[in-house]
Amino acid sequence: MSSVNEKKVAALEAVKYIKSGMTIGLGTGSTVFFLIEAIGKMVLKGLKIKTVATSVETEKLAKSLGITVITLAEAKRLNITIDGADEVDDHFQLIKGGGGALLREKIVAHNTDFNIIIADSSKRVSQLGQFKLPLETIPFATQLILKELQEMGFRPVQRKKGNDDYKTDEKNDIIDVDIWGVDIKLTELEHMLKNIPGIVETGLFLTSTDLVIIGKGEQAITEKKI
Repeated sequence: MSSVNEKKVAALEAVKYIKSGMTIGLGTGSTVFFLIEAIGKMVLKGLKIKTVATSVETEKLAKSLGITVITLAEAKRLNITIDGADEVDDHFQLIKGGGGALLREKIVAHNTDFNIIIADSSKRVSQLGQFKLPLETIPFATQLILKELQEMGFRPVQRKKGNDDYKTDEKNDIIDVDIWGVDIKLTELEHMLKNIPGIVETGLFLTSTDLVIIGKGEQAITEKKI
């Protein structure tokens, strides 16, 4: 079974948690594409929901399919958010941000009652860090942050889009760092990185996830935090 089909399997399982009257957070990325597509079909059949998008890309797609999109300020609180991940470990800890939306994704997750992560089986890992950890940084400080992270041994690389610096929806930069094998607890790593002025947010999502749905072959495997 291809990863594309596994993403679709996970997304179609996740829509079962959506009910009329809910306000839903919509994540960003290739797995969420299938989710939004499925929600669009449900809206055509009469589903009444409001959504908050975690990226401009997601907002455009949702609106094109007739899905109502409001701001987070208008929503105030979300019933559920469904998002993807670049890595998910056995403790429901994530690395996110491969799609560049980590800041908005973390804000939306924080303001949600129940967070669902959907992914194909390749994203399930025993230890985080094979995927590089994204950090969103203020452009004013990015070059100095790169130097500091290099001295700390994280082998930082500023993300590019073609020949230009990659920019998030908030017009910030992204630095991808290597945390594989780092001998420090993830909670301490998160605190240490965010203590560097100019790092706005990290792609470590350590406590927000309530439910994980993994597409594995033709099956959707659901794991709920106890």
